Amino acid sequence: MQPKALIFDVFGTVVDWRGGVAAYTAPALAERGLDLAPEALADAWRDEYQPAMQRIRDGGRGYVPLDDLHRENLDRALERLGIADAFDAAARDALNPAWEALPPWADVLPGMARLRARFLLAPCSNGSTSLMVRLARFAGLRWDCILGADVARDYKPKAGVYLASAAALRLAPGEVMMVAAHDGDLAAARAAGLQTAFIPRPDEFGTGEPETITQEWDVIAEDFGALAERLGA
Repeated sequence: MQPKALIFDVFGTVVDWRGGVAAYTAPALAERGLDLAPEALADAWRDEYQPAMQRIRDGGRGYVPLDDLHRENLDRALERLGIADAFDAAARDALNPAWEALPPWADVLPGMARLRARFLLAPCSNGSTSLMVRLARFAGLRWDCILGADVARDYKPKAGVYLASAAALRLAPGEVMMVAAHDGDLAAARAAGLQTAFIPRPDEFGTGEPETITQEWDVIAEDFGALAERLGA
């Protein structure tokens, strides 16, 4: 069955979080004379991402928007890297918008233009509405609406996030396709009744290797252009 809407993982699938965070933080590191690759800061910051959300998924903490989690995670990353003393609170606040300034992968904008002519498009991200709106403006992403964590008040891969996104569009889960570069994201979406599409992003973590897939997803396409081709857009 052809989907009526496509919802997308954003960090890694649509935008290059690692390259974007590294580019945004590089001037601050250089200004302080720190001998640290900006990619190392990006990786350390991202390493705190899942643990911070897991405390909320497990019920140990109420819902907190990702913007605030990112700011808390930055404190942990700087401590772990041994450079916390170089950044006061104001400097850390100035780094936090790095996650709103991430470039799209080269295939994303032309591929989205083709897909948008035929399907409703929306992020289904762990990013807050505020973060997703600002990132969309920076990256030139033309969404029909913003879905995800703020709508569900929870974090992927909890089933409620995918189901809340489908419900917000007044569509049955099976009428919605989740698009992601992450196998676990797609497994959770499929379990919730959504269709699935895998897009490999070998450069997401700087390894040149895409994430290993464990299932035969409804669509596996090399990029957004190929996804549009497969879906007749």
